[in-house]
Amino acid sequence: MPTAPEPTTSFLLERLHAVGLTDVVAVEPVTGGLAATSGLARRSDGTSVFVKALREPPSGDVFAAEAEGLTVLREAGGAATPEIILADRALLVLPTLQPRPATEAFWEQFAHALAHLHTTTRHSRFGWHRDNWLGRRQQINTWNDDGYEFFAQHRLLRWLGEPPVREALDATDRAALERLCDRLPELLPVRPACLTHGDLWAQNIMATPDGQPALIDPAVSYTWAEVDLAHLWTTAPPPEAHVFFDRYAELTGLDRDWRRRMPILQLRQHLAVIAQFDPDWGAADIVRATLAPFRQRPEVRSSRRHTTPITDPAPEELPKPTD
Repeated sequence: MPTAPEPTTSFLLERLHAVGLTDVVAVEPVTGGLAATSGLARRSDGTSVFVKALREPPSGDVFAAEAEGLTVLREAGGAATPEIILADRALLVLPTLQPRPATEAFWEQFAHALAHLHTTTRHSRFGWHRDNWLGRRQQINTWNDDGYEFFAQHRLLRWLGEPPVREALDATDRAALERLCDRLPELLPVRPACLTHGDLWAQNIMATPDGQPALIDPAVSYTWAEVDLAHLWTTAPPPEAHVFFDRYAELTGLDRDWRRRMPILQLRQHLAVIAQFDPDWGAADIVRATLAPFRQRPEVRSSRRHTTPITDPAPEELPKPTD
C-alpha cells in the first residue's frame, strides 16, 4: 500500500494546489531554513520547483517582500537570484538552485559579486521604502539620514521590546546596549549606505545551474555593507570561504580593523535570533559578552564622530558561533 504523505509535504502540496499549481504531484521536504517550511515540488512534466510557506503567516506580505528583495538584488546589484514563479501571502515558489560547490574558486567569485553589489548601489539615506521581514519578525526600515541612528534604533534597540529579549537580557544588559548605541560614532567608521542582502549567512548562498554564486532569503535595506560581512564572518563559514574575506577586503578597500567591528555589527542578528527562536543557540551569551565593556558608565566623552574606530574599550574579536 502507498504511504501517506509526510505532514510537511502534505501541507506544501495543499498550498500549491490551492494557488493553481495542480500539476505538482509530490513534494520532498528540504532542510536548512529556520523560519519557514520548504520543499522541492515535482511537477507532472518531470521538472521541479522550490516552494516555501509559513504555517501561520504573520500579518503582512512576507513573501512579496522577499520576492521584491530577490528582484532588486538582481536588477540593481547584479547578483544572481532566482526568478519569481509565484509569491503571495501563503507561499513563495522559485526555480531550483544547486548546492554551492565546496571550492575556493566559488568563494572568490562570490567576493567579486558581493563587492560589486555593495560598491555600485550606494544611497544617500539608510532604510528601505517599506518594512520587510527578518525571519519571522518585522524588520523596521524607516528612512534616516544618519547611519548610526538608523542602526541603533532599527537594528539594535528595536529588539528590546520583544518578550524573549526582555526575558534574556536584564536591566544591566539593556543599559549596556544603550551605551553602546550612544558610542557607535566612536566604534564604527563613517560609511555610506548601500544595498545589502540583510541575512547573509552561508545557508543563503547557493549556486546557479552553471555554478555561479546565487543569493536567497534576503531582508534587503540600504545600510552599511559590513552588516552583510559580519553575518557571514560570525556564522561559521566553511573553511574554503577564507579566500572570500581576503578578496572582499581587497576589492572594497577595508581597513585592517574590520574584524574587530564584526561582533558589534552582528549584535543585530543575535538579538533577532533571541526574539524568534528557543533555544537561541547561545545568542544571548554572545550578546552579553559583546556588551561587557559597556556595562560601566564611561567618563564624559566628546560627541565628535571619528572617521576611524577607536580600539578601547571595543570588545575583542569573539569566537565565531554557529547559526
